[in-house]
Amino acid sequence: MECVNETLVREFVFLGFSSLAGLQRLLLAAFLLVYLFTLGTNAIIISTIVLDRALHTPMYFFLTVLSCFETCYTFVIVPKMLVDLLAQKKTISFLGCAMQMFSFLFLGCSHSFLLAAMGYDRYVAICDPLRYTVLMGHGVCVGLVAAACACGFTVAQIITSLVFHLPFHSSNQLHHFFCDISPVLKVASYHTHFSQIVIIMLCALVLIIPLLLILVSYIRIISAILQFPSTVGRYKAFSTCASHLIIVIVHYGCASFIYLRLKSNYSSSQDALISVSYTILTPLFNPMIYSLRNKEFKSALQRVVGRTICLS
Repeated sequence: MECVNETLVREFVFLGFSSLAGLQRLLLAAFLLVYLFTLGTNAIIISTIVLDRALHTPMYFFLTVLSCFETCYTFVIVPKMLVDLLAQKKTISFLGCAMQMFSFLFLGCSHSFLLAAMGYDRYVAICDPLRYTVLMGHGVCVGLVAAACACGFTVAQIITSLVFHLPFHSSNQLHHFFCDISPVLKVASYHTHFSQIVIIMLCALVLIIPLLLILVSYIRIISAILQFPSTVGRYKAFSTCASHLIIVIVHYGCASFIYLRLKSNYSSSQDALISVSYTILTPLFNPMIYSLRNKEFKSALQRVVGRTICLS
């Protein structure tokens, strides 16, 4: 196996939207609007949670981190994609490609483990409410986020090292709009079965382990909710988990479809289209699902806006 410094490829060329040459300015306008709206939505969520003391709870602490992850995730991919939609030559350096892959893997894997932490938070809130503030103290919350980031960093480091220590001689054309795992592996001169198996196993573990933890949390949550005496109580308890469940389904559904099939019957253009929904649309909908439809958050937002107007 050759080292990164010995490879003949110094840059990669993105071909993700080459088949839509006539629509690239339209795509630029649409993606730019979605990106700006995503940034604005996440900025509103983070600012509201920070400025309103009523939202200084573990659930909203995790939501703040989630919004930060979503913002950084789009920042790693979307600005470069927008520039490339205007550029004649859509290139990225070898090092830049490696950095982009590491960054989005780190954020994506950390996101998966963060969802597991959020599931545990809902479990404690519903199943052990009297000890909620003790079990989910600030130190515990910070520790869970740190553990999620550590897991994400480790997985991203291993996968990125395995991919970019492969030799790249034959081609530098990526049929994608960013440096995802599968497109980069396809242009490698060769890759061993060991490296591919390790990558698939790590992708599977990043999805399966947090998902199993979430399932365990929700099995206990559902068991506890079914014991509630009133229908209204059961509805209120379940409504606090509904947003988290929707995000879990969207995140793990898209991620499983993309990363658990490194070899597929789908064309590169279809893969790029699927990745657009995962990298651009999902970060837009997640914060909206989790907070902007939440009555408590809406009330806090109104208080923050009211105080800001009064101060001005």
